[in-house]
Amino acid sequence: VSDPAAFESRLEKRSDFRKQPVGRSRQGDFIKCVEQKTDALGKQPMSRGFTKDKTLSSIFNIEMVKEKTAEEIKQIWQQYFAAKDTVYAVIPEEKFDLIWNRAQSCPTFLCALPRREGYEFFVGQWTGTELHFTALINIQTRGEAAASQLILYHYPELKEEKGIVLMTAEMDSTFLNVAEAQCIANQVQLFYATDRKETYGLVETFNLRPNEFKYMSVIAELEQSGIGAELKCARNQDKT
Repeated sequence: VSDPAAFESRLEKRSDFRKQPVGRSRQGDFIKCVEQKTDALGKQPMSRGFTKDKTLSSIFNIEMVKEKTAEEIKQIWQQYFAAKDTVYAVIPEEKFDLIWNRAQSCPTFLCALPRREGYEFFVGQWTGTELHFTALINIQTRGEAAASQLILYHYPELKEEKGIVLMTAEMDSTFLNVAEAQCIANQVQLFYATDRKETYGLVETFNLRPNEFKYMSVIAELEQSGIGAELKCARNQDKT
């Protein structure tokens, strides 16, 4: 090799390329996509199987539960969804307020899902109290026609009286299973409810200074948090 340094850097590039997340292109293309991104999300006709106007009262009798304590309501919510194949949570008021206030100034963000080869990125967009997700590759290929693949519904109706916000989800099961949807939902807490300035800083950069946003920093944050580790283990076992 006439220039060993050049050869080495080529090798590094190749190994970098192998580590590249799925559904990803170069940083510049990524930024362009992020800028066109998410205005369409949440305004789209929903994918198959999504409920239009999924209200809390369509799930249970709000008047009836008003007589119950926050703890009892939490148990009812958990029991109701335990048998269902979906994601759900009861979020304390302070945590929801923090997420909600941040979502007003930074309504979009990126999360990563461990896949067999690297990671796949999903873009999240707040639309009122609904949080819509679709795969980045879906936006890259379908643009404004990219439909939501996961919606997290937040219900603040009981927040003032009971100090809790109820959450549940619907997903397009041709794209995501429950464990994957849970991994994405956990990242909402990781990035929006964090005390770490650096972690929420990624959301701010994504929204306010997309040219400075490094998508690999999402993966670094995710790996440090341990979220999605069990998905990664499961994927590695699939390989063997």
